[in-house]
Amino acid sequence: MSRTTTTPTPPDDQVRKPSTLRSLARLYPYAKPAVPRIVLGMVAALLAAVVALLIPVVLQLLVDGPLSSGDRAQIWPAFAVVLGLGIVEAVMIAARRRLVLTPSTFVEASMRNSLYAKLQDLPVAFHDRWQSGQLLSRSVSDLSLIRRWLAFGIVLLVVNLLTIVVGFVVLFFYSWVLGLIFVVASIPVFVVSLAFEKRYSLVARRSQDQVGDLATSVEESVHGIRVLKAFGRGKHSLREFAKQAEDLRGTEIEKARAISKLWLWLLLVPDVAFALCLLGGIYLAADGQLTVGQLFAFFATATVLRWPVESIGFLLSMTFDTRTAVDRFFEVTDSTNTVTDPEDPKTITEPHGRLEFRGAHFRYQDSPAQFADLVNGVDLVLEPGETMALVGLTGSGKTTLLALAPRLYDVTGGQVLLDGVDVRDLTREELRRHIGMAFEDATLFSASVRDNVLLGRPDLADDPVEADRVMREALDIAQSDFVDRLPEGVDTRVGEEGLSLSGGQRQRLALARAIAARPAVLVLDDPLSALDVDTEARVEAGLRRVLASTTSLIVAHRPSTVTLADRVALLENGVVTAVGTHSDLLATNEHYRYVISSLDDDTTTRDEVLA
Repeated sequence: MSRTTTTPTPPDDQVRKPSTLRSLARLYPYAKPAVPRIVLGMVAALLAAVVALLIPVVLQLLVDGPLSSGDRAQIWPAFAVVLGLGIVEAVMIAARRRLVLTPSTFVEASMRNSLYAKLQDLPVAFHDRWQSGQLLSRSVSDLSLIRRWLAFGIVLLVVNLLTIVVGFVVLFFYSWVLGLIFVVASIPVFVVSLAFEKRYSLVARRSQDQVGDLATSVEESVHGIRVLKAFGRGKHSLREFAKQAEDLRGTEIEKARAISKLWLWLLLVPDVAFALCLLGGIYLAADGQLTVGQLFAFFATATVLRWPVESIGFLLSMTFDTRTAVDRFFEVTDSTNTVTDPEDPKTITEPHGRLEFRGAHFRYQDSPAQFADLVNGVDLVLEPGETMALVGLTGSGKTTLLALAPRLYDVTGGQVLLDGVDVRDLTREELRRHIGMAFEDATLFSASVRDNVLLGRPDLADDPVEADRVMREALDIAQSDFVDRLPEGVDTRVGEEGLSLSGGQRQRLALARAIAARPAVLVLDDPLSALDVDTEARVEAGLRRVLASTTSLIVAHRPSTVTLADRVALLENGVVTAVGTHSDLLATNEHYRYVISSLDDDTTTRDEVLA
């Protein structure tokens, strides 16, 4: 059921929809608990800015008073006032940081938990389409960017814009002529900033998507390091990675160029405004329309405003990066879950394990109409306690059919019934408590052997004695006595995806995990493919004890696995074409004989099957 993953990136003409403000406003439900402290942080920052603007007022009084009159006694009080204002400004800045840093981390944690919960809730079909690196970059780098913007970007953007407005008013207070010159000279900054948004938003989106693609490449190469080394394709992988990294570097350079053009105006305009105001100020002072103290205070105020004006550039770029991060976050959380719990769920109080496929169809939602269903009208009934093997050529739909039972995928037509109840009428939690599954590609988690085996038995968390008994029984059936030879026994951490173990060991632990769950129906996707003949025989002997009371549907890729079954179902092109015992189908069905002869088994040769 492997599918090619793609990056679900919206086209460039859709990146700017909705607007930046509307996109950022979607953060409010997550940021709501932090809003009071963020607002207080803004107030503290604004007070710091107002205090900074008061210092030029004191300087004006100092220049026009003590310095012009020569009264040195008045200098120390002015010095004390300036020192006091500087201390107040520093305290307000510290208060701003203290107020906003902690709540922003809670917002990040809340969003990350929400994203993870959504990823766990979304169906397998969603994960088939999305690259893991794209999801990883959204859950780490994008959310980190949002946190920094909430703690730093939005606070300074709002406060600096207000500071600029208040500062312009103060400049007009000193001299409306110089103030007008300063404002007119600053207009190009705002014009360039508006143009900057359009261009930068597109590039920022492309950059963040490329980061996700690069993360996917790293993850794939790390997970597939054995294959790359075995085939000597490390240099080829490096070339592909370098090409992606170069594309990202080009995009980052394009971002840097856009930012540099904005900075050019942000640095040039204030300097031009200063020069024009200096010329005008000297003329007004010489003409007696402006005192030296007022001129000094005007330029001191303009100097205070220089940082807020210059900061607009990186604050805007940070805001547009954050907007893209928010869009990418909600692309995942807004994804529609097609496998959901019913509004009025039914329950099965005493499961018997009767599993029925009634006219079951399945195709991927994005498959073109001309493609046939992977499962195309399957009718199949497993009676309680019955073991049925499912055989067929590669691509016949065996694994897909198995995945329909626990609703890893939902049927697109027909029904799957458990004890007469449509599986869609049960909650997913209850359904998967009744139906357990073990996959051919056994995946273990970076946890202890004990935790991996008891993954499906959270009810035993408060009963360690029973938990240990269930675990040991499952390990014994799966012939997993090797765990006692591990460094810390069943408490040994198996490492990421269990790669510290052999393929056969991982399969046996995955089988033990399915057995320990004690489901009414056990669905096994060729769980013994990596075992040697002797180990397989011992596992099969143990499985017979379990399967005697459990309804089981097993995908068989070996004739020896078929011997576990009471009956065999033959699948051709998504349709069950024959059901019967192994011996009956061998005697009556030519396609079945061909399928069995194609399977790999150390104890059954092709000639013996065809004889």
